[in-house]
Amino acid sequence: MSKLEAMRSFVEVASVGSFTQAAEQLDVPRIRVTRDVQELEDWLQVRLLHRTTRRVSLTTAGEDALKICERILNDAAELESNAHLHSRELVGDIRIAAPIGLGQTQLLPMIADFSQIHPKVSFQLLLSDKNAQLVDERVDIALRYTGLPDENLIARRLLNVGMVVCASPGYLESNGTPQQVRDLTQHRCLVHINQHVWSFPNGEDVDVSGPLRVNDAVTLVEAAKAGMGVARLPTDLAADYLGSGELIALPECFDLPQQAVWAVYLSRSYQQPVVRAFIDYVAEKWA
Repeated sequence: MSKLEAMRSFVEVASVGSFTQAAEQLDVPRIRVTRDVQELEDWLQVRLLHRTTRRVSLTTAGEDALKICERILNDAAELESNAHLHSRELVGDIRIAAPIGLGQTQLLPMIADFSQIHPKVSFQLLLSDKNAQLVDERVDIALRYTGLPDENLIARRLLNVGMVVCASPGYLESNGTPQQVRDLTQHRCLVHINQHVWSFPNGEDVDVSGPLRVNDAVTLVEAAKAGMGVARLPTDLAADYLGSGELIALPECFDLPQQAVWAVYLSRSYQQPVVRAFIDYVAEKWA
């Protein structure tokens, strides 16, 4: 097992470019990471890393070794997970990136339920409305609202989410209810950063503006409830408030098509069984 640990330390150092950061990620002393890499180099009789006071980089031999070590570690993880599968027990860690609202309202209950069934599975949840970089952030699964996923990634459709244009009763009482899409140009709109153009099924595109631009949909919900303006929201976030009357959907001409939520990931080849099991679980529940 010591060689596997040495490979794990080497792969982590190569990933983050620092012995100190690698030790923090692995939650072990820095001296252990240094010793592991040294032992791996002694065993292979080749230098794997260039070390300077400022940075660490791979040698040519290190680049070749990194690919093989990653494959060995993935195979070892799959071997362990498959062994637990035979005893109906999943073990492992899953790193998931998701939009903030989707993560809080839809994904977190799935994680809680899955953890009850498989208590030896742990999760790292990265919530941001900015798309995560799967390689740089070492993400196993990223959930994304998108029409067409990146062709360089493996993707699986999980859920269709409706969209609604809405505002609080107080805002509509004070400012009137827009009746046509073009009326939005005369209203204060609450805008998700980089989404200031709202497209509608009738082919109209409206450049909206208003008192607030934010980078997450949960804040847009709260701002709309507070009467700050008109918002375009996913129905999974707005449904409860539409039902309670805290938000009011605008007329039918503002109906928006559903938006797909996809699970995207890098490769099927070395995907751990625990990751595949979670994707299958979520897909089945959300179906």
